[in-house]
Amino acid sequence: MTESPREHVERTADQPTRESADQPTQESAGLPVATPAELRAAVRELLRPRRGLTLSAVAVLTAATAVGLLTQPLLGRAVDVVAEGRPAGDLTWLVVLLSAVAVVQGGALAYGLVLVSRLGETTLARLRERFVDRALRLPLDQLERAGSGDLTARVTGDVTLVAQAVRNALPELARSALAIVLTFGALALLDWRFLLAALVAVPLQVHTARWYLRHALPLYTRQRVAVAGVQQRLLETLGGARTVRAFRHHARHTARVEDSSLHARGLTLRGVRLVISFYTRLHIPEFLGLAAVLITGFVLVRDGSASIGTATAAALYFHSLFTPVNAALVLMDDAQSARAGLARIVGVAHHGLPEPVPVDPPTAPGDVTVAVTALDHAYEPGRPVLRDIDLALRPKERVALVGASGAGKSTLAKLIAGVHRPAAGRIRRAGAVGLVTQEVHVFAGPLADDLRLARPEATDAELRAALDLVGALGWAEALPTGLDTVVGAGGHPLTPAQAQQLALARLVLTDPPIVVLDEATAEAGSTGARSLERAADRALDGRTALVVAHRLTQAATADRIVVMSEGRVVETGTHDELRAARGRYAALWDAWSDHRTTR
Repeated sequence: MTESPREHVERTADQPTRESADQPTQESAGLPVATPAELRAAVRELLRPRRGLTLSAVAVLTAATAVGLLTQPLLGRAVDVVAEGRPAGDLTWLVVLLSAVAVVQGGALAYGLVLVSRLGETTLARLRERFVDRALRLPLDQLERAGSGDLTARVTGDVTLVAQAVRNALPELARSALAIVLTFGALALLDWRFLLAALVAVPLQVHTARWYLRHALPLYTRQRVAVAGVQQRLLETLGGARTVRAFRHHARHTARVEDSSLHARGLTLRGVRLVISFYTRLHIPEFLGLAAVLITGFVLVRDGSASIGTATAAALYFHSLFTPVNAALVLMDDAQSARAGLARIVGVAHHGLPEPVPVDPPTAPGDVTVAVTALDHAYEPGRPVLRDIDLALRPKERVALVGASGAGKSTLAKLIAGVHRPAAGRIRRAGAVGLVTQEVHVFAGPLADDLRLARPEATDAELRAALDLVGALGWAEALPTGLDTVVGAGGHPLTPAQAQQLALARLVLTDPPIVVLDEATAEAGSTGARSLERAADRALDGRTALVVAHRLTQAATADRIVVMSEGRVVETGTHDELRAARGRYAALWDAWSDHRTTR
């Protein structure tokens, strides 16, 4: 049932997911939004495998609507029976026909809406699957540029908005469009002059629709971006709550969240004002068209060109257009908002994935596994993080990166792992790279399933072997149901050290020839640090490894140490060589040793 303008305005005012923007918002820096042409192409691609279902739904709804249009001429015939003073018995067959029309129309309409719903749900399911598949394979640097709030908004708000439109707006729009087209055809069959009279309303309705579309789509597109900005602000503030409290930046972060929220709210209110104006304009063509049809009927009846029943049927036909026309125009509000959300979903689901960072063999195969040449990188123009880096990793060599915070160690590690693209220079690798950072995720579900994300075909014996290699088999088998124990969100909690061991076990199962550890043992407390470092050593055995060392004990056992400062390599050598050189590394080692002694 179509909602009233008042109900629709109230619902629009209560929906925080509708956005717009007068000021610059956090436009998707990395995640694309589909253009109108791309959106149409994506919809055609999604519907192509379901062509038969689409045609069946259209055919059944067309039949249901056509049968329903028999109501007006039957009622007109009843008016003629009464006007001509014929016996009441002559109305009996009309009543029977009207009852039959109602039954047939109701059954066909119900079945047609079922087909439309089935079409919408299956298409939406396919779109969701493709969106998740592409989202999981997006490059990490693209996600970092866009912000997690943008992807979160697409996964939640945009998908929900499109799903609601598929379940509610799509069937109603399909039914309304058919009713409008067939009703105009029925008016033409009664008398072409009735059709001309009814068409008086069309230019005004088209003008109103075009005016609304011109303002609504940009507004709702900006509104979706504004909500993504609010979510990003909240995630940043809540995720860094400890730092915010430590530096007493409560007021600053609260003000930023408040500004984003006020911005989104302002755009929502603009949307409400647009809807109110839209509904107001809808009534004018309705009244003008109905007046034109009634006047035409009066003239034709007076001239004897049409009976009173025919004129009545024409008026009823036009009046019956109020519901489908208003429903179609009213649902344009939902459709435009859903279209904006769909463009953001399709932007991820149907855009080609960015080209991966090239994985080329080094210039000296067999001698070098990773070659970094003249590497420069900056996250922001004019603020370089790495400068002129040259580095080579030999097969099965373990190299430790050491330096003060902000020296560029993690950036270099992520570039070698392929998370980011270098601004200048080249990185060449002789194989796939596995990356483990200090921020590991435990996926919700059985522990065995978590491990099999790395190698789906792994046997239970291989899972246990990987856990045993990193020293995690004991606690894993001690869980309530062993490897079948549900871990992650809502499951059995794991300590930070256990989570890191799980990540190392996944690394062992993946078995990459090159591994990058970015402070992968930093989350362990001092009591578990040594055991976690031993687990990492076993996981790296036989692989080329670059280790961003959180503790200098990791650097001391490496084959080679690379010392970084202010984005440059300033020293390289073994532990003994660098200590003997009495340079930066020796100073770091002495300071660290003194700290250990005084603890």
